[in-house]
Amino acid sequence: MEVLGVDIGGSGIKGAPVDVATGTLVKPRHRIRTPKPATPGMVADVVAELTAHFSWRGPIGCAFPAVVKGGRALTAANVDKAWIGCDVAALFSKRTSMPVTVLNDADAAGVAEMRFGAGHNETGVVFMLTLGTGIGSALFYRGQLLPNTELGHLEIRKKEAERRASDRVRKKKDLDWPAWAARVTEFLNRLEALFWPDLFIIGGGVIKKHEKFIPLLDTRTRVVPARLLNDAGIVGAALAAADWDSLRLDTKGRQ
Repeated sequence: MEVLGVDIGGSGIKGAPVDVATGTLVKPRHRIRTPKPATPGMVADVVAELTAHFSWRGPIGCAFPAVVKGGRALTAANVDKAWIGCDVAALFSKRTSMPVTVLNDADAAGVAEMRFGAGHNETGVVFMLTLGTGIGSALFYRGQLLPNTELGHLEIRKKEAERRASDRVRKKKDLDWPAWAARVTEFLNRLEALFWPDLFIIGGGVIKKHEKFIPLLDTRTRVVPARLLNDAGIVGAALAAADWDSLRLDTKGRQ
């Protein structure tokens, strides 16, 4: 089965058809710059443009940077405030004339890593953390997702964690790798104290330089780089559109 996966980010919106049985992109991904301002209507136009680029007819999965419940965005920490309360799935479905499933972007990346990447066959408590403009989090237990954790907003030193340890902060403050790794370690240690995880999977754009900071992290939990890199959100969104309910801990066993 093939599904069009779309990953909506702060700087770019990218997508590709995905073979959900293997997690591979059927065609090269296509990227379009995120419009400014990234209002619902303008982003929906880009999603429609991506759909047309692939001449796509079929289900679409979208990874979106917000808490998403029932296809509706409930937060807007790093996107335009006009998204709050927007039925994203309905909007994108109307613009593309296709069925659309929408989920949190870190959750999408985590779903892909658990199925085809660094989390494959991991049965304990696993965190997928994306370090980028903010800090995204996805929490898994026995391979099932607990959606919308948004733990990048935990308070550390009177600031949200992502305002201390995101990759954007590293660049803005021109932190060297040891200094930034110390901030990331502090965040991971807080998660360890709360959840006692078995594995941290680190993703986001910075993961291409993982050898510069992962060895500097001081945790009792194993820390590994994500394997799917920039394709994780696309693949995870496609998987969610193919069979969303089977992936989530909050619906496990429901009829």
